[in-house]
Amino acid sequence: MLSAKSLFQEILDNDESFRLFCSIAASGETQGGWENARIAALVPEDERALAPKITRHGADEDKHGRIFNALMKKRGLQPVEVPPETDYTMLLEKHGIGLAHDKLKSDQALTVQDIVTYLAHSRVTEQRASEQMELLRKHFADHPDIGRAVRMISDDEDNHLAYCHEELLRFAAAGHGRAIQRTLREAALAEIRMYRNVSLAVMDHMGRILGWPSAKRWVLAAAIHAVYVYERLAGWRRMVSLKMPERRDALGGPASSAPEFA
Repeated sequence: MLSAKSLFQEILDNDESFRLFCSIAASGETQGGWENARIAALVPEDERALAPKITRHGADEDKHGRIFNALMKKRGLQPVEVPPETDYTMLLEKHGIGLAHDKLKSDQALTVQDIVTYLAHSRVTEQRASEQMELLRKHFADHPDIGRAVRMISDDEDNHLAYCHEELLRFAAAGHGRAIQRTLREAALAEIRMYRNVSLAVMDHMGRILGWPSAKRWVLAAAIHAVYVYERLAGWRRMVSLKMPERRDALGGPASSAPEFA
């Protein structure tokens, strides 16, 4: 029987598939760390109070990258080059989700609208990250090798999502509500399309590594397409709603360390 748990267990049990999974995850987290660090450095003067939270966000992402690399090192594995079609973070940037890297590489301060856009895009992508880590936490929170990492990263992703909700509501109250809703909707529709494409690419690579039969690959591809159809019709709305989170000021302190991993 195919299930999320059984599929990930297959990936976890094979060194090559586990190495690819961790390499993809580490690359995306490290890229996210760089982006947040640059955004924090370029925050406009009127929003400088937000800079420490953005810095904390980036530090968490860097930590996650180190954790995934440490999980590989623990098994004597080295990272592999990430296939471009599986690079979720870079593909999102190329399709306009997130602030353009050309802008982040410059020394010109961002505008308040840039910060609103960053937060709206983050709210969408952090929804995905939080849900994915919650799924792993459900099945592998007590796993002897990856359980601690899964719990730590899941807690961080929940904090990131809470932070996005709270800050976007603050900006909405300041008069940016229409821009936020427009940006959220555009980002959500683009993200679900990119997530489908990346999921198909990752499953294709995993299928070849693990020797999955064509029937199994077909079923998995059909499931990915079915999720996309649902998200395109209705599921995207969960990515654009805003509510005050139970975790207030979730990124108000320093990033937690992970000495047991890196």
